[in-house]
Amino acid sequence: MKRLLGIDVGTTAMKAGLYDDKLNEIASCSAEYGLITEGGRVECDPETYVKMLTDCIGRVAGGQQIDAISVDTQCETLILTDGTGKPLGNAIVWLDNRAGEEAVEIETHFGAEEIYRHTGQPQTAAAWPACKLLWLKKHIPGVFSRARKIFLLGDWLTYRLTGNFVTEGTLQSSSLYFDIAEHDWWDGMLDYIGVSRDMLPAILHTGDIAGYYRGIPVVAGAMDQIAGAVGAGAVREGIVTEMTGTTLAVFSACGSIPGYDQSGIVPCHLNHDGKYCRLMWTSAAGLALKWFRDGFMKELSFAGIDRIAKDIPPGSDGVCFVPHLCGSTMPVYDPSATAAFCGVRLCHNSAHFARAVMESVAFMLDECLDCLGNVGEIRSTGGGAKSSLWNQIKADVTGRTVAVLKAQETATRGSAIFAGVGIGVFPSVAAAGALVAPAERYIPSGTDYSGAKARYKEYCRRVNPKGTAADVR
Repeated sequence: MKRLLGIDVGTTAMKAGLYDDKLNEIASCSAEYGLITEGGRVECDPETYVKMLTDCIGRVAGGQQIDAISVDTQCETLILTDGTGKPLGNAIVWLDNRAGEEAVEIETHFGAEEIYRHTGQPQTAAAWPACKLLWLKKHIPGVFSRARKIFLLGDWLTYRLTGNFVTEGTLQSSSLYFDIAEHDWWDGMLDYIGVSRDMLPAILHTGDIAGYYRGIPVVAGAMDQIAGAVGAGAVREGIVTEMTGTTLAVFSACGSIPGYDQSGIVPCHLNHDGKYCRLMWTSAAGLALKWFRDGFMKELSFAGIDRIAKDIPPGSDGVCFVPHLCGSTMPVYDPSATAAFCGVRLCHNSAHFARAVMESVAFMLDECLDCLGNVGEIRSTGGGAKSSLWNQIKADVTGRTVAVLKAQETATRGSAIFAGVGIGVFPSVAAAGALVAPAERYIPSGTDYSGAKARYKEYCRRVNPKGTAADVR
């Protein structure tokens, strides 16, 4: 029996899962860490990630032999080091929106169509590493001038495990300096932001062996949302996954890069198989519920929140939550967007607020699915899929069947699949993904959410004038 270790590095938590060659979970562990959010910025000590990673490997292994490791992370978290690999400051986490002016500058210089043609990104966001690098060049030139290696988080962890300065294309797809059609760096963008190719890692393919950690092969995997989709069995077109973790991410595979559409808002990323996928995400989903619980209902577990929210009728008796705690990314990009509870009266209590937060995520999911168009089977993953109430709300709001898996932490399973492909345990990702099947399905109950949807859209327009997806299509 082979033992495959998949590690999923999220925004505020890390999870590790050890699987056998039939994708049965043998052991798992998780650890949480905090972010530095002073002055409106979002950062993390790079060494925190490394310590958590090595601790998780040791804990989940428990003395057992590990045959291969693969790690997935969020895409846009940026780390700069000197030539010896020593960090020059904190990691700038993907949620950080400091580079808003630089995003506008880059889009003005290149034009949206040219950027999309190279990167698949229809909008230039402050989160993209190219924008962050330009911000550093302008505002902290001493750090920028000393930088010799530019890492995204997945590259950083691979480097610390293996000593090799390497990356893979899915992770780089939203860097804004990676050409997804050519599977290479985009020289035009590198020239503009002042970065040379020798500052960037060598590019591998998913399934390549990136190096070794204490003799164990470390396999290049894919960014977290793709790992989660693969772990949910979304290995062919027609299966759509939604992951409610810190963020909400919606994944749909596609065979080619869709043509540029001036009103388009759906980004296209390189997929693990060298083809493509469309990926929509919002900056706060599970994070919004965690924020609400930690701030207002700390005595309750998430299961406890489910119990009290279940007694509140659909539509939360008129309470609506606009969920843009970290700005809005999709369906409408507006980094200045803010969150708000609306429609609040004396008759409402904390349970109404909790359900309103859950419903707001379902409304965002519904908008994302509408933007994708032809949606087939939906598989729900991430921590949010543990909530039966949330799953049913999503089915009722979207009018689509929501399927969940027996084990909802699909990203670690997806990374374990990549690890297995890398050492020949599985002949392909598709063959391994076929082993994954849904355990439960939530069927739309016929609950009428039309009034609540209309209120949500209206409050979004009032709180943040850029509004909702319907306003930009």
